[in-house]
Amino acid sequence: MAEIQLRNVGKRWGSFVGVHNFDLTIADREFLVLLGPSGCGKTTTMRMIAGLEDATEGNILIDGKVVNDLEPKDRDVAMVFQSYALYPNMNVYENIRFPLKVRGIDPDTHDEKVRRASAMVELDDFLHRKPAELSGGQRQRVALARAIVREPNVFLMDEPLSNLDAKLRVSTRAQIKNLSHELAVTTIYVTHDQIEAMTLADRVVVMKQGVVQQVGSPTEIYDRPANTFVAGFIGSPAMNLMEGEVSGGVFRADHAEIPVDAPDGPMTLGFRAEDASLADAGGQITAPIYTLELLGDATMISVRVGGALVSVKADKTFRAEIGEPVSFSVPKDICHLFEAGSGARIGG
Repeated sequence: MAEIQLRNVGKRWGSFVGVHNFDLTIADREFLVLLGPSGCGKTTTMRMIAGLEDATEGNILIDGKVVNDLEPKDRDVAMVFQSYALYPNMNVYENIRFPLKVRGIDPDTHDEKVRRASAMVELDDFLHRKPAELSGGQRQRVALARAIVREPNVFLMDEPLSNLDAKLRVSTRAQIKNLSHELAVTTIYVTHDQIEAMTLADRVVVMKQGVVQQVGSPTEIYDRPANTFVAGFIGSPAMNLMEGEVSGGVFRADHAEIPVDAPDGPMTLGFRAEDASLADAGGQITAPIYTLELLGDATMISVRVGGALVSVKADKTFRAEIGEPVSFSVPKDICHLFEAGSGARIGG
């Protein structure tokens, strides 16, 4: 298998910096997710590992060997693309088999390898079909099988679920999770979808404008975001973030007064929608209802606090009219505090 080391890796085009000083060791058999918005450098980082982009600075090591100058075919990595990249003139069987032919693998082993990979992604009934005869989810599974059949040291997956509808994304995500457990191969997965990151990853790397913002387990990043960017990117809904002022141990903003353990001055306060609760009266936030969303298992209530929209989950039976006053209980111990200027987390 493979340990991957990225040692101060960077990528720039002229004065534009795509990835800056990326320094990380990815353990053997780890499932690492690169997460961030479009243009944050996550795909560029993956392409440098694959050899499809040259690193401008730094070194990339696979199993202790510097691979910066190796061709993609010599790095023993398999990549699953967002666009599937299937050959339309070949049936599913031949698409899966193609990497074995190109790499000169003993033809006597092809059938066993293809059918093993096919069975893993439940494609046995579709091996005779052409890609045009398949659904999007089935095509994605062909792309996965084509990567599996290589038996590489590293899997690279570039937003493989982004072209699928919501239901297929859930089922295919579960399949990828199961495959990662079964194959036990080092995997790097790129996505902008924080739900995919939270459900799939052993560790998540959150990126913004080419810079790593935080590295940690999904739980660590969710519970202790390093800054307001991570706090606002992770979670569904994202963490509520309110700008205000602390004075005498109380955070104050429009419609909000919340006791905190923090020095006086401007500050950003955050809390998760599921951590706060409705209060009969006299809660830390009292404001008119801005909107109600019925989620089935809960009702999401949103109010305006200054310029921010603040949401709290209530019981699914809660009903009220837009504009009615509502009060939220926001205990001190559920609050996250961030510096007003830098957005960096205050405290451990």
